[in-house]
Amino acid sequence: MALDNNDLIHIRRHLHQIPELALHEFETHDYLKQVVSQLNQQFLTVREPAELPTALMVLVAGKQPRRTIGYRTDIDALPVKEQTGLPYASKHDGVMHACGHDIHMTVALGVLSYFSEHQPVDNLLFFFQPAEEAENGGKLAFERGVFNGQWQPDEFYGLHDNPGLPAGAIGCRMGTLFAGTTEVNITLTGKGGHAAYPQQANDTVVAMSSLIMQVQTIISRNIDPIQSGVITLGKVDAGTIRNVIAGKARIEGTIRGLTQKMIEHIDDRLRDVCTGIEKSFGCQVDLELNQGGYWPVENDDHLTKHFIDYMEQTATVNFVETPPAMTGEDFGYLLAKFPGTMFWLGVEDDSQLHSATLTPNEGAIAKGIDAITGFLEYRMQNNY
Repeated sequence: MALDNNDLIHIRRHLHQIPELALHEFETHDYLKQVVSQLNQQFLTVREPAELPTALMVLVAGKQPRRTIGYRTDIDALPVKEQTGLPYASKHDGVMHACGHDIHMTVALGVLSYFSEHQPVDNLLFFFQPAEEAENGGKLAFERGVFNGQWQPDEFYGLHDNPGLPAGAIGCRMGTLFAGTTEVNITLTGKGGHAAYPQQANDTVVAMSSLIMQVQTIISRNIDPIQSGVITLGKVDAGTIRNVIAGKARIEGTIRGLTQKMIEHIDDRLRDVCTGIEKSFGCQVDLELNQGGYWPVENDDHLTKHFIDYMEQTATVNFVETPPAMTGEDFGYLLAKFPGTMFWLGVEDDSQLHSATLTPNEGAIAKGIDAITGFLEYRMQNNY
């Protein structure tokens, strides 16, 4: 059974009602499997990888395959209490598809439905990926050997919805689409004491203050001004009462960079600053950097040029060249392992991603499916 637009709207609204957090997408997995089971099975092979239980993989056999083209969609949601007032709002209190992954899944199912009825030239691999918002599901899938044998793509594509673009518009760019992100945790250990006798203590509040100020020079004095990097230290914690010198302090923050090389450079400079503070103040400074799978989404130059050329030259596609975004996306890890392209799908909404009031324009679904199926057919007809 091919899915029509009414089916797709129903699917999206059902998915919107059953959001689940990373690695707990069991109801979502079962519903996706149910929808896939209703499609024409002639060309399909379905896999539920034991290595990543909530994931779902569907291979569409090509009639004259020269390659396997991967298409990834993320399936998890966010710990956000929905405030849209929609009749199909989340039934899971405190959890919402506030990043639009319900739209992502629906578009993927629409593209899969089309190729279940129109056998592709090449093999197509659809990867319904858990844990994008947390737990870096793409990295987990790769490290656990999910992409093995016939399940290994030669190239990978995926989208992210964008409320700032017109409904159905396709946005993309050469180079980096999303920044990579690294969690920063810094713990300073000194010696507590009485506020009246600082000479008998080792004040971590003072050391922490100096560290915070020095960190600001990493971006302003160590990064090329025409490139982009960000360090934000968003949380500090020290002390218990006004007249006691704090013997321990903690800083939590995030690093953003448009290339993996940039992130690693910022990491190195942050290590240097922490070592300097440790020596200058005679305290212990423990730095923890956790990037996981949230690498920069660096689009492959060759494949992305052809993707953009197709979208620009197709009269039914509203193509927009977009700037890079400092938000993170774990598809970057997979693009570091397989060449490919990530792009935006406009969903035209006043609310931002991750907002409790995000209400994507459902008119984007059919337009997105048409643009993607058209591109995939173009890709399979051209051996570039």
